Amino acid sequence: MNIPNALTLSRIALVPFLAISLNQARWDLALGIFLVGMLTDVLDGHIARTRGPITNFGKLMDPIADKLFVGTAFVSLAAMDRVDVAIVVVILSREVAVSGLRWFAKNRGVVISADAFGKAKTALQVLTVAMLIWVTDPYLDGPLLLIALTTAVTIMSGMSYFISYAASNRVEPASTPG
Repeated sequence: MNIPNALTLSRIALVPFLAISLNQARWDLALGIFLVGMLTDVLDGHIARTRGPITNFGKLMDPIADKLFVGTAFVSLAAMDRVDVAIVVVILSREVAVSGLRWFAKNRGVVISADAFGKAKTALQVLTVAMLIWVTDPYLDGPLLLIALTTAVTIMSGMSYFISYAASNRVEPASTPG
């Protein structure tokens, strides 16, 4: 067990506390838990990259912890009518689709790394969740614009991974005798 893996496990351990605090509308506590959880994500990635303890456990569990943590926040917020369920379905569908693509590609010896769209998607989702926890009325223009931007970038990010994978595995058609 190393520090990045312990941070990843701590994020998973925070999931039920995040869900309970959100479902009890304890907004300050929920925001604190969410921000601490996201800080563990930043720290585990930084430590693993700069100090080298990248493990197979971390490669597997870090993305699962991220999706579980942010996904729990979105589902809880939708259950409390702070974000439309359709938006959450789009966001979670993208996560499942890209995770499936990565698994499929890995089994074929192809690694699909995070791209700029994926990093922007993550940053926007974190900002959106924090904003949905913090604001009193999530249906004001500002929050709605952020939700729309997050949803659009989430969709574009998913498309980007599939287009990139398809382009990297393009097979030239056989030429036909002329």
